[in-house]
Amino acid sequence: MSPLSNDQKQLLFDYSIGLTSEEQTTEAETLISKNKEAAEIHSKLKASLAPLESIEPQVCPDDLVERTIHYVGQHADASQQQLEQLLAIEQTKRAPIKIGFWRNLTEMAAIAASVMLIVGILVPTLGFARQKYWQKKCGMQLSNFFQGFSNYISDHDGRQPSVATTAGAPWWKVGYQGQENQSNTRRIYLLVLGDYVKPSAFICPSNKASRNLQIDSSKIQTYKDFPNRHYVTYSFQITCSKTQSGKLLCRKPIMADLNPLFEELPTYDSQFRVHLDKRLLTINSSNHNGRGQNVLFGDGRVEFRTKRYTGITQDDIFTLQDTDIYQGVEVPSCETDFFLAP
Repeated sequence: MSPLSNDQKQLLFDYSIGLTSEEQTTEAETLISKNKEAAEIHSKLKASLAPLESIEPQVCPDDLVERTIHYVGQHADASQQQLEQLLAIEQTKRAPIKIGFWRNLTEMAAIAASVMLIVGILVPTLGFARQKYWQKKCGMQLSNFFQGFSNYISDHDGRQPSVATTAGAPWWKVGYQGQENQSNTRRIYLLVLGDYVKPSAFICPSNKASRNLQIDSSKIQTYKDFPNRHYVTYSFQITCSKTQSGKLLCRKPIMADLNPLFEELPTYDSQFRVHLDKRLLTINSSNHNGRGQNVLFGDGRVEFRTKRYTGITQDDIFTLQDTDIYQGVEVPSCETDFFLAP
């Protein structure tokens, strides 16, 4: 039996502390049941973590990881700067250098090297922990969105948020404020207008470029859509074809991290055209550095998936079936073709 890989060991650790998705949980349990080494590691982790169950959990500040990273980086930078300043000063001196100085300088260099070594070890670990933190927080935002979405439907006689559109209307013009309903996010903005979901809930906390953006509260009611692409970093279900009774054929998934095919959108008066290639068919959302994407399903559950496929047919949630070129007006035509955009 071959030894466990680092990824498998990481999976066992995540499973032991409850950080795995439903799919990862199944994978971990299968690994434990079939691999003796995995079973032993899980047993030891479980025994080591058992005392923690008696500790009452405390509320963790939202910015704890960020503050820790900043603290470590700040002190590492300070040590490096002090060493460089000291070397620069001593190099300008013409006086004979005593043996004691070299001893002190050597000691300082050793201390600085130790600090840099510790930082080299800690930063990757803390970086991983921070990614897990943002991933979980992003998933919680999707859960909150679902609550607001459900409340809207309840208040509107079972109807989902919708705006009048014409056949062939483009769904990619996020932020367009004209009279025509030109984007897939305009109907979602109804949740903001009705105060069902806060504007900040539409920005994934992992998205560094957007996570500090806030819509001016005095202008919320004047907008018909989000101000621009940067204020919404998730993708939503494109309206599916309907039966004669008007029932939507596809129900899930309904929302996920930003579709990697349509992250960069052209100006409103430009032509929209995306041609799929091998890279676009395999990359994950950039919200989580390509590690995967949180997906919100129609029953309210949220899963972090490292692959873009879902359902019995393993449909790609970010593309349409049998479609290689996108002009921003395409819609699904069958109940198993899930499509989240833009």
